[in-house]
Amino acid sequence: MSTRSIVYDTIAQVAREQEKVLPALDDDLVLLESGLDSLCFAILVSRLEDALGVDPFTASDEIVFPVTVGEFVTLYETAALDAAA
Repeated sequence: MSTRSIVYDTIAQVAREQEKVLPALDDDLVLLESGLDSLCFAILVSRLEDALGVDPFTASDEIVFPVTVGEFVTLYETAALDAAA
């Protein structure tokens, strides 16, 4: 399963568990408009670290805050590639 698929699936799973209404996911969706709150994002980042073995928010000295779902996915894809290198 690709990093993109894992991120999308995990977002959907967290939204269901937290009873959040999730709009259609696509790369252009603004994270602040996703319906997820700060608790959802904390759960999401924790689960993605377990699933992918990386946390891009602590893996680098330079912190980048993604604005869209696509940027969020790219952040994880890049972190996973860097960890594998």
